[in-house]
Amino acid sequence: MTSHFPPSSHATTPQLPRGWAMVIDDHPLFCDALELTLKSVAHFEEVVTAECLDVALAQLEKRAPPAIILLDLNLPDVSGLDGLMRLKRQVEKSPIVIVSSMTDNAIINGAIKAGASGFVPKHSRRSVFKNALEQIAAGQVFKPAGFVDSPASEQTGETISRLSSLTNQQARILELICEGKLNKQIAFDLSIAETTVKAHVTAIMRKLGVQSRTQAVLVAQNAKFASVLPSSS
Repeated sequence: MTSHFPPSSHATTPQLPRGWAMVIDDHPLFCDALELTLKSVAHFEEVVTAECLDVALAQLEKRAPPAIILLDLNLPDVSGLDGLMRLKRQVEKSPIVIVSSMTDNAIINGAIKAGASGFVPKHSRRSVFKNALEQIAAGQVFKPAGFVDSPASEQTGETISRLSSLTNQQARILELICEGKLNKQIAFDLSIAETTVKAHVTAIMRKLGVQSRTQAVLVAQNAKFASVLPSSS
């Protein structure tokens, strides 16, 4: 697997990422602030910004993956950790750092379980962002000061981790299952064979650790995931 973080000659001073970076945030002023922060602490020459996930995904389709992505959780076209999960499916190798004003331990743990390489509170100083990038470059996951894991947040994180392991097709099928559709109806909606749907349903239940479609729906609903799955269109 190719890394965007070149190995440093000094283990104690990992190099910051090279290449281009992306910032996804719907607040123009904060988006500009994050762009300046990346150029300041990591010397990025190019920082691409996007005000919503759909714009970001469209930009990512046109070029090589970025060295790093800074992502806000509150975007107009996503809910919760949906944006992170969709980004990870499209750019698996690019580290994603969540930058959010929501700093609840369960949210931080859930973001990490869903594949984030780090979580930086929005009110953080530039030095914190630099520290986060250095830790990620060293192969670590950055968690903010004061983060305390708990059994409750760990359980939620495990559920999110399982959900984030679904492929795009499996995520779409789970969405349709949550809508109460049968395999035959799902096959028609997605223009695939019913046997293919059955195979996906089996894989979904295995990944979620459940024995029935009903249990799969409960897992999705409990994680507030059913309404934020990728659209089948």
